[in-house]
Amino acid sequence: MSRRLVHVGSAVVDYVYAIDALPAAGTEKTATSYARVAGGGFNMMVAASRTGMKVVFGGQLGTGPDGDFLRAAFAAEGIETLTPPSPIMDSGNCVAMISGDAERTFVSWPGAESRLTPDMMKPVQVMARDWVFTSGYTLSYPGSRDVLADWIETLPADIPFVFDPTPVIADIPRRILDRVLARTTWLSCNTNEAAEIAGTGDAQAVAIRLLAEHCPRAEGVVIRAGAHGCLVRMADGGTRTVPGFEVEAVDTNGAGDTHIGAFVSGLSRGLSPCDAARYANAAAALSVTRHGGSSAPIDTEIQEFLSQHGEATTVHGRKEATAT
Repeated sequence: MSRRLVHVGSAVVDYVYAIDALPAAGTEKTATSYARVAGGGFNMMVAASRTGMKVVFGGQLGTGPDGDFLRAAFAAEGIETLTPPSPIMDSGNCVAMISGDAERTFVSWPGAESRLTPDMMKPVQVMARDWVFTSGYTLSYPGSRDVLADWIETLPADIPFVFDPTPVIADIPRRILDRVLARTTWLSCNTNEAAEIAGTGDAQAVAIRLLAEHCPRAEGVVIRAGAHGCLVRMADGGTRTVPGFEVEAVDTNGAGDTHIGAFVSGLSRGLSPCDAARYANAAAALSVTRHGGSSAPIDTEIQEFLSQHGEATTVHGRKEATAT
């Protein structure tokens, strides 16, 4: 039975422009396409939802056109919002420029998701068998990080907590980061974020330091390496490099979010960490072949993709193409 994901991060509206290359300073480019889409934490929630988890949102949405847009997107994906809208401001937004090599550049504007109070978090009640997730964005905002860190520290000991520091990790005060890492059950980060926390070195050495020095309660860490796949390091000492899949990428926006959502979904349904990582690699590979940050595939698409690549995973002792 699938467990529930309680997402206490942030969601924003992405204004996405496709361009051949970033403009030089002081110059202008004309985009080849434009889209307004739900983004931020929405992408991770979609990946978890489309692969079998029930997802609820415990962050803040705003009052205004961007907040309304996000609520409609949540409703379309069957994601319930636990908290009432902010009465004082709209949701934030992000300009995403996707260049011809499928890379992306962002400029963001924080909104309601950047303000939290203890009263705002009261409706977010965690139940047995839940998984909880947050990202570094909400922890980077001065108006939300202390309240969210306090809330995370009060989670029951048996509730798995998953953390993604995100590219804004340098904006999270170390005192906040250390508190959140100390409660983390699973850390998922890219190579740059891992080095920001634990210093430079090869992925395995960094993963060992992450567990030994920064995440004392963690079951494991995942260090993502884009198309190359990821490394999984377990607290018991096991390490596995899980290769990625070669695909023709058209848009890498949201690939990391898709990976995390699929990984958590796989773990929640009984996949081993390495099989969950393989499942997540496949989900991320499919997502980059499509335009849009919330382009996560559904479970049957991942199963078919893994079957085509001769992969199989084990769910509660059964061999399948992947989790069901």
